Amino acid sequence: MLDTATGPAPGTVAGPPPGRAVRWSRALLSPWSRLALLVALLASALSVVLLYEPQRLLADGWPPRVAGGAAVLLFAVAYGLCAVAFVPRPLLNLAAGALFGSGYGLAAALAGTVLAAGLSFGLGRLLGQDALRPLLRGRWLKAADGQLSGHGFRSMLAIRLFPGVPFAAANYGAAVSTMRWTPFLTATALGSIPNTAAYVIAGSRASSPMSPLFLCAMGFIVVTGVGAAVVAWRRVSAR
Repeated sequence: MLDTATGPAPGTVAGPPPGRAVRWSRALLSPWSRLALLVALLASALSVVLLYEPQRLLADGWPPRVAGGAAVLLFAVAYGLCAVAFVPRPLLNLAAGALFGSGYGLAAALAGTVLAAGLSFGLGRLLGQDALRPLLRGRWLKAADGQLSGHGFRSMLAIRLFPGVPFAAANYGAAVSTMRWTPFLTATALGSIPNTAAYVIAGSRASSPMSPLFLCAMGFIVVTGVGAAVVAWRRVSAR
């Protein structure tokens, strides 16, 4: 009778099984473990925002005892961290305008926007892409992934210009795709200018709500918001 038991080939020696440390490291570095870490980080950041409301510090004149370019730079860094933690960007843009005026406020807000987008994109690419890409099987998901991967700059520019797309969703959606860093950040910087400028100008002129600049900025915000709502409603109705 033939021996059907399996084992190492004659003349070879089976290696020792991987140790516990190796098994633990493989488990911790697996795609799903990294995705769980990303979810935990974002949930923790959101909890901190809900508990402590750091955006109030920015609106009330933070950073204290700092002026000039250093204040603008520190505000931009704080803006980026707060936006990653899901603080609404319109509030941060209004604060930038109220604190620094139209010019420096716009520079700080745009720098913070690009920083927040880059941080979110990096976190999503490092911790979430490997686990989520195999799940892109639906028709809409495949179409969105193909658009972002094949036409990165044009697609992201359109997303940033359209105010109805959530900032975080665009960042992590691009991270799951194969879009490269350069078109993502460049399109973010250019596409965020109109809407960000409107909020910054409104914040800088909030003390004079009847001024032409304030009225124009608010009109732009209202018109683009209504347009985004109409487009979203028509797409939902068409399904």
